[in-house]
Amino acid sequence: MKFDIDTYKEIIDTITRNKGRSFLTGFGVFWGIFMLVALIGGGQGTKENISKNFEGFATNSAFIYPQATTKAYHGFRKGRSWGLTMQDVTRLKEQIPELTVVSPMLAKWGSIAYFGEKNISCSFKGLQPEYQKIEEPKLFYGRYINEMDVAQRRRVCVIGKKVYKTLFPGGGDPCGQKIRVDSSYYQVVGVDYSSGSVNIGGTAEETVAVPAALYQQLYNQGDNIDLLCITARAGAHMKDLMPRMREIIGRSHDVSPDDEKAITIINTEVMFGMLDSLFSGVNFLIWLVGIGTLLAGAIGVSNIMMVTVRERTTEIGIRRAIGATPKMILSQIITESILLTIVAGMSGILFAVFILQMLQLANTSDGIVSVHYQIRFWTAIGALILLSVLGVLAGLAPALRAMSIKPVDAMRDE
Repeated sequence: MKFDIDTYKEIIDTITRNKGRSFLTGFGVFWGIFMLVALIGGGQGTKENISKNFEGFATNSAFIYPQATTKAYHGFRKGRSWGLTMQDVTRLKEQIPELTVVSPMLAKWGSIAYFGEKNISCSFKGLQPEYQKIEEPKLFYGRYINEMDVAQRRRVCVIGKKVYKTLFPGGGDPCGQKIRVDSSYYQVVGVDYSSGSVNIGGTAEETVAVPAALYQQLYNQGDNIDLLCITARAGAHMKDLMPRMREIIGRSHDVSPDDEKAITIINTEVMFGMLDSLFSGVNFLIWLVGIGTLLAGAIGVSNIMMVTVRERTTEIGIRRAIGATPKMILSQIITESILLTIVAGMSGILFAVFILQMLQLANTSDGIVSVHYQIRFWTAIGALILLSVLGVLAGLAPALRAMSIKPVDAMRDE
C-alpha cells in the first residue's frame, strides 16, 4: 500500500478541525486502555507482593499440633492435655509412604538474643536439617543446620535477617561469632534472608534456629516436640492423607481420630489453592473492567465518526463527483478512526506505564526492586493490536455510511 503524505495531512486536519470534540472522543479510549494496563500491572504487583509472604514455602505442606481433647476416648475424659513425641515422626514416615518430609519443630517466642550491647526479641526454634524442604532458607552467609549438628548437639545457630541486622548493624559475615540467647551461647553458622511472613512458631526474619536435639536437651523436653511439619509427594493431596494421620497419631496417644480440634492439622495446600482462585478471579475482573471501559471508548469514537461523516456529506459527495472511489472513501474514514484510537490509546499506555514505574520506584530499597508493577512487553503489544482492531471496528459503520453517499444527494443536502 502506497504511503500518501497528503492523505495523512488531510486526515490530521480533519481530526484537529474540532479539537474539543476530538479530545473528548479520544479521552474515552485513553481512559479505557489506561484502566486496562494499570489494573494488569497493579494486579501483577499486588500478586507478587502477597506471594513474597509465602516465598520458599512448600505448597503441599501441613502442620500438626496437639490441643486439649474435646471428646472422651478409651476411658479418658475430654479436656485432657497431651503432646507429640519423636516417635510420631517415625510412625508417620513408616505408615504413610506418600509423605516426603516429616520434621519436628520446637519453638519458643519471647527469647532475647544478645551480641555485645545489642539485643532483640526473637523466636527460638529447634529444627532438623530437612525442615528446609518445607520453608526454604535464603542463605546470605554460611550454611544451614546439618545432620552432624543434630547428632552431636552442637551449639550452633542460624539467624534470621532482622536478628542479623539488629545484632550486626555494621554488616559483614557473622559466621563464627557467638551470640547469647537467654542464658546460653551459640555460634552463628548461617544467616537466613528469607522474607516470608508465614508465622509457624515465628517468622523467619525474627528466628534463631538451633538443632532440635540441642533444644530438647536445653529445655529438658525429653522426647517431646511442639508440632510436626509435613510435606507430601507430587500427586498426593494432603486432605486425603489427613484422616490417616489423625488415626495413627490418635491411636498412639489415646486420642479420638475424630477429634479434629485435639489433633489440629493446618493444611496449607487449601490456603494456596484459595490464593490461586482469588487471583484468578481478580485477573478476570481486571480484564472485564478494562475491556468494558475500552469498548465504551471505541463506541464513543464510532458515534463521533458518524457525526463527522454527517457533517461532511457535501464534501464526500464532491469527492465522489470528481472521481474518488468508494474504496478511497472507506480507507480515509477507517484511517481517521484508527489514527484517533491509536494516538489516544498509546497516550493511555504511556501514562499507565509512568504511574506503574512510580509505584515500582516506591517499592525499591538499596537499589533492589522488591515488587515489580510493570506490564510485560507482549502485553503492551497485545494492547496495541487490540487498539488497532477497535479502531477498524469503530470506523467501519461511519465508513460504510460515507460510501453510500451519492453526489446528487450531497448536492441536495447542501
